[in-house]
Amino acid sequence: MAVDVAIARPELLQVADAVAREKMIERDEVLEAMEQAIQKAGRAKYGHEKDIRAVIDRRSGEVRLSRWTEVVEQEPVENEATQIPLRIAQKFKPGIKAGEFIIDPLPPIDFGRIAAQTAKQVIVQRVREVERKKQYDEYKDRIGEIINGVVKRTEYGNLMVDLGRAEALLRRDETIPREAFRNGDRVRAYIYDVREEPRGPQIFLSRTHPGFLAKLFAQEVPEIYDGIIEIKAVARDPGSRAKMAVISRDSSIDPVGACVGMRGSRVQAVVQELQGEKIDIIPWSPDNATFVVNALAPAEVTKVVLDDDARRVEVVVPDDQLSLAIGRRGQNVRLASQLTRWDIDILTEAEESERRQEEFRKRTGLFVEALDVDDVIAGLLVTEGFTSIEDIIAVEDEELAGIEGFDESVAAELKRRAEAWLERRDTELDEKRRELGVEDAVAEVGGFTPAQLVALGEKGVKTLDDLADLASDELIEMLGTDSMDEETANAIIMAARQHWFEGEEAAEEAADGDGERA
Repeated sequence: MAVDVAIARPELLQVADAVAREKMIERDEVLEAMEQAIQKAGRAKYGHEKDIRAVIDRRSGEVRLSRWTEVVEQEPVENEATQIPLRIAQKFKPGIKAGEFIIDPLPPIDFGRIAAQTAKQVIVQRVREVERKKQYDEYKDRIGEIINGVVKRTEYGNLMVDLGRAEALLRRDETIPREAFRNGDRVRAYIYDVREEPRGPQIFLSRTHPGFLAKLFAQEVPEIYDGIIEIKAVARDPGSRAKMAVISRDSSIDPVGACVGMRGSRVQAVVQELQGEKIDIIPWSPDNATFVVNALAPAEVTKVVLDDDARRVEVVVPDDQLSLAIGRRGQNVRLASQLTRWDIDILTEAEESERRQEEFRKRTGLFVEALDVDDVIAGLLVTEGFTSIEDIIAVEDEELAGIEGFDESVAAELKRRAEAWLERRDTELDEKRRELGVEDAVAEVGGFTPAQLVALGEKGVKTLDDLADLASDELIEMLGTDSMDEETANAIIMAARQHWFEGEEAAEEAADGDGERA
């Protein structure tokens, strides 16, 4: 068996050790970079198309250079420079099999000036790649941590921060308003993202992220660090005001008091770091209504009405609390909305009372006109919670007759009049739908109400093709957000498109029939 020609280069091991110590990377990774450099030089001498490989002995520093040729079965081979047919290979090495390699030793390379420079570039590039990979591996698991660094330079208002082993970016919009840093200043920030990019790992810092405030409290409050107190949510208007919801897993510990600290020492330490940002610490509650009320503090709330489907909450406050609940430029209600993740509408007691009266008048007028009853009966129906004529049809006779002042005969008559009014209304709407030119097929495919068909006709949706061309959000917008969900809208539109596919199938069947007759 042939033995590779080797040349001892103990200085390579010394260089590898020095580079590994300086860059704080593994010695083997530096030696692999050297092997790649020698391989590149070898290909430049013996042919770039050939498979030239170099190996550095990890103990002696010996460099072995060899050419590898793969043994393949097919003839002719795809690449003559790196492959050899099995039939010919067996002449040189009996018993060799396809998939194995013939390894030919090559004489050592005498590095000229250009070759040495090329090798140096390869080594430097490889070491830099390893260094970047190590930096990325080190910091990718540190997302969500607070880190200290030194401002190295400023680029277009963005700060480049030296973290010791890496460099991070603190964008101008991630700094607290009105705070300024100069070169050499120490800065504390929150790692919110780490990305691996061709030019190296990009570490992104923030001082405005809600997580920065939460981590600062974890450093100041031992109960949070130990997990006794949990921060459930944070909302910030950086540099101005913030709200933080906390809960205690130990009933004997007050979560708000623990975060505030003796004479406000703990919260003041965080406020100082955040350039005077005022922080409202509120108790978190699993009850959404209670949580919303707490989040609007210091404003007082008298009534809360939740709409779970739309995640919308209507809050009623005393007239003199309106400005406090909204806050300067809407800050208080905006932060409360971000904290609770509910859309919050604020009304005063006077506005809510006026709206209730207006709704009462509208519903009373509807019952008076539709059922041909007086204001007293209509008012009783509204007071009992009836909001539409359909409600009267849907309710049981006994429940309707149970209203004070009603009996079975009154209930039966009210239902008869309600059914007659609905029939007249639907007939009128159906006639209007036909006048608008909305096809019967549209009415059949979607299960629309007469009122919805008129609404579609007024929007220009009159044929199946018109309906089929819509997107689900367009259909919902035309009919009202409360009319249906996205899944139902998609099902209706797909049903409207069905006739397109039926037409294609009929055409295909006709074509197949013509082919058979031919």
